[in-house]
Amino acid sequence: MKFTSLFLLSAAVWGQDFVLRNVNIHPVVGAEIRGGAITVVGGKITEVSAKVTPKKTDKVIDGKGLHVYPGLINCSTLLGLSEVTSVRETNDTNEIGEFIPQVRAVVAVNPDSEHIAVTRVNGITTAITLPATLTNEGGRGGAPQGLIRGQATMIHLDGWTWEDMAVQQNAGILMRFPALTTRRAGAAEFAAPTVVPYAEAKRVYDAEIKKIEDFFESAHRYEAQKNAKSADFSPNMVYEAMLPVFAGKVPMLIHAQNERTIREAIAFSKKQKVKIILIDVQRPGKMLDEIKANNIPVIVGKTTNLPEEEDDDYDAAYSLPGQLYKSGIKFAFATYDNQFARNLPYEAAFGVAYGLPYEAALKALTIDAAAIFGVADQIGSLEAGKWADMIVTDGDPLEVKTQLKMLFIKGKNVTLETKQTRLYEKYMGRQ
Repeated sequence: MKFTSLFLLSAAVWGQDFVLRNVNIHPVVGAEIRGGAITVVGGKITEVSAKVTPKKTDKVIDGKGLHVYPGLINCSTLLGLSEVTSVRETNDTNEIGEFIPQVRAVVAVNPDSEHIAVTRVNGITTAITLPATLTNEGGRGGAPQGLIRGQATMIHLDGWTWEDMAVQQNAGILMRFPALTTRRAGAAEFAAPTVVPYAEAKRVYDAEIKKIEDFFESAHRYEAQKNAKSADFSPNMVYEAMLPVFAGKVPMLIHAQNERTIREAIAFSKKQKVKIILIDVQRPGKMLDEIKANNIPVIVGKTTNLPEEEDDDYDAAYSLPGQLYKSGIKFAFATYDNQFARNLPYEAAFGVAYGLPYEAALKALTIDAAAIFGVADQIGSLEAGKWADMIVTDGDPLEVKTQLKMLFIKGKNVTLETKQTRLYEKYMGRQ
């Protein structure tokens, strides 16, 4: 069958240098090259051109008119940290504590997660894994949620260990910015929200803001003591994790969904002089101009979401990527989960259907996503010197009907086998 023949082709060039030829190349940063060739040496692209004459020692893969795109990047997931959401023992998210910037998601990533294989066979080669599950503003049943929740990591979706997979061990420190809201999510996943008095909501909000300000003040005092080489200086893992943020080397990934929260998060970042990336943005309202003025990247909320409020436009989520594009804001897409991380291309496709130019959507899935996290020199486009993260398809990767034919991560031709294909083979072969 077709799957088996493609797998055998993959095995033939496993881990070797090769030339992929007779393919339509979509480099993202330049014009399409029809019938071109890509040379890969040591896991990196060395040449992209209209024609390459392979050496006798080169392994050659004939693409036969297929299409090659850079691997897609999912900018917020739980891949590798959560397997079965309802089974507590298979989840390694939501560590206890309000301020835990020292917690590293990368060391908990499970390379053998079934979700990783399923996700990558839909064209996603790289993902940001968050250290904690995001909740809607207010949290479950009004229960307190952590404020600074640990270090997100960027991983390739292939590797024996987390060290093999890591692109950026610390891609940013996740922060839930307090939201002043009188509506709390229900205690159970699908329970109706509850309403609390405004005075109580304001008290909780003010208390959380005060905690954050006190924490940052303490972290800055720690930094000053360390720099001064004070005699009574004592290392502290929690504050130590904040030093790259203060130095501008690591961004804060601020979870801020609506206009008011975004406004206050931006004001906070200016006061603290830290770089931020806004994630899960859903209802920015009149804040687009200010986001652009402060050159803040955005990871949009799921474009397939229904309207959050009863007076929201029906296409509020669908049209947001187009609005960000028109405002000149650099943005990327994410699914914020593991079980639907494979649907990333269709998040972008919804945006295209509601005003986002196709080329901008493809860039938001690749080179723009890489640029937001500072790795555009490594991944995100088909250019010489970058990792050979490539997907070979029979059509447009944003189309549901498109099939992935080959997948390369760091030049390795990765198997397209998943749990589903194993089950298919098992039961098709039953006598």
